[in-house]
Amino acid sequence: MLDLLIRNATLPDGRRHMSIAVQGGRIAEVTEGLDAPAHEVLDAQGLLVSPPFVDAHFHLDSALTYGMPRVNESGTLLEGIALWGELKPTLTHEAIVERALRYCDQAVARGLLAIRSHVDTSDPSLRTVRALLEVRERVRPYLDLQLVAFPQDGVLRAPGGLDNLKRALDLGVDVVGGIPHFERTMAQGAESVRLLCELAAARGLRVDMHCDESDDPMSRHVETLAFETQRLGLQGRVTGSHLTSMHSMDNYYVSKLIPLMAEADLGVVANPLINITLQGRHDSYPKRRGMTRVPELMAAGLTVAFGQDCVMDPWYSLGSGDLLEVAHMGLHVGQLTAQAQMRACFDAVTTAPARLLGLEGYGIAPGCHADLVWLHAHDPVEAIRLRATRLAVYRRGRCVAQSPAPVARLHLEGRPSAVSGLHHSAG
Repeated sequence: MLDLLIRNATLPDGRRHMSIAVQGGRIAEVTEGLDAPAHEVLDAQGLLVSPPFVDAHFHLDSALTYGMPRVNESGTLLEGIALWGELKPTLTHEAIVERALRYCDQAVARGLLAIRSHVDTSDPSLRTVRALLEVRERVRPYLDLQLVAFPQDGVLRAPGGLDNLKRALDLGVDVVGGIPHFERTMAQGAESVRLLCELAAARGLRVDMHCDESDDPMSRHVETLAFETQRLGLQGRVTGSHLTSMHSMDNYYVSKLIPLMAEADLGVVANPLINITLQGRHDSYPKRRGMTRVPELMAAGLTVAFGQDCVMDPWYSLGSGDLLEVAHMGLHVGQLTAQAQMRACFDAVTTAPARLLGLEGYGIAPGCHADLVWLHAHDPVEAIRLRATRLAVYRRGRCVAQSPAPVARLHLEGRPSAVSGLHHSAG
């Protein structure tokens, strides 16, 4: 007897009336119209069943600290960094763990079952690192948490920056991070990219760097990142996050840069909500959007993901852990309105970030983990349009979260009394 049978599901690739059979926490079969005995049977009612959402870029150590010690009044990246510097000495291990666990609960309720979180390694005590390593173990039964050693104050700029980062990796942090545009000079930024990529290659680790998070078109560290990726044979294991300077670069240089990135099989993470909030702050009008060149990067065949980045912290006062909200904003900012592009925005918060994180057993196919989200939508485009309710969330075949379908009751004479707002989208 099966543990779980989901019937009459629509899959993200458009297949309809599909059955998903689950046994021992993994998908045993995906086929049309399967009827077999199971301990639990779910009729998906023709609605969308997707693999879980994946956040390729987040800061769990600072999440839910908004207003501590004060609010970022300018709304700039640099004031946010300064605020975080003021806040760090006041943080306690217990408070970091409590806030992180609270956020992870919110994430799971929204079908977000994998997060790559950057954790600040600049404090010699590594307090935030130790706290999130504890969180990683505590959430392991229901969420995959991947940690990036992130030298917020600059790995070369801050005293002991490189040693602190190495100690974080020794403690068990998963990925090598960096922030080359925050080093003191362009030359030091390029040197930091080289050092950190060599460190990752020596340890057999992935790389994910905050890269060129700036409105300055001359911030071009992604070029160095692509070069070092190829030189060290790290293709497919390196991600450049933010890359907002590409928004301001001239088209001629970008026409050279994108092929270099493609040759290196460089991953890309844009953070739509945060990029358009922090960037362009020094502009009057017209104002730059700030988000990197997502349509062009997708068209060149690069793996492009969207990240949440921040939720209620020194850089961003909003956010909820809803990756459909992130995809919705990315779609609008990038003007990704063709049908294929809108579906690519759904992929940017599911399959694309799963690829960047190297998640094992992700997807809806025999042998994959039975991590599934039942959405109140008929297809990925409708899911983004409505920011669809997560009717049920499954982790290894076990239901870990449920939400009722939204229904608005109208009180209009001679009109329907209930409206769900759910309609088929085009295509």
